Amino acid sequence: MTQPQLPKNVHRLEPGEPFSFTCHPAIDCFTDCCRQLELALTPYDILRLKRQTGMDSAAFLAQYVIQEQEEEDAFPRFYLTMVNDGRASCVFVSDKGCTVYPGRPGACRAYPMGRAAIRQEGNSMEEYFVLLREAHCHGFQEKELQTSATYATDQGLHSYNEFNDIVATVLQHDTIRGGLQLTPQQIEYFVLALYDLDSFRKQLQEGILPHSASYKNELHKEDEPLLHFGVTWLHRELFDQCS
Repeated sequence: MTQPQLPKNVHRLEPGEPFSFTCHPAIDCFTDCCRQLELALTPYDILRLKRQTGMDSAAFLAQYVIQEQEEEDAFPRFYLTMVNDGRASCVFVSDKGCTVYPGRPGACRAYPMGRAAIRQEGNSMEEYFVLLREAHCHGFQEKELQTSATYATDQGLHSYNEFNDIVATVLQHDTIRGGLQLTPQQIEYFVLALYDLDSFRKQLQEGILPHSASYKNELHKEDEPLLHFGVTWLHRELFDQCS
């Protein structure tokens, strides 16, 4: 895997390489990383956030998510809305910290780490981790030692990484890499199956979507297996005709 040139404040972590970091309310920069940011959301992020807030997925998307698509992008991107308070603060941050902490997004859990994952032949994923050192963050002055593996475990990142890798089989599909242009209907299917799970479930149950009848026995009440199924369904609806 070709490695990109990293900025000076970004360091690639070798497996098992230790670094000093922790975050807690007593640190003077507490919640600074929740402001002045552009927070992209994955399908699993939205699954966890809509569950944490007790909202239907369509309502959560309407109230808290910005959907954008650049002309050169095959798929739209999704971002958490920020508060217009002069600091572009996360809509869920308070002086005491994150108000949706158990369901916080993967990027928030991982900070100050970042993960790169590239789909290889056979859909295996090759990954590496980097450490981002920003001037405002004083967590690096703490004495607690971490590694990429221990920090990921402590922050509950494994389920996030697992689902992100599953979704990557769509985002990094060979036909997408080859420049496939999706129709508006196909983009609607992408949003529905990955980001609007409650509507996806309902439309499958009502037989509105293509091939709904053949999926009757595979419908799941739980969100996680439904998201997994949504990826399988998308492969059929987006890519089968290209094979």
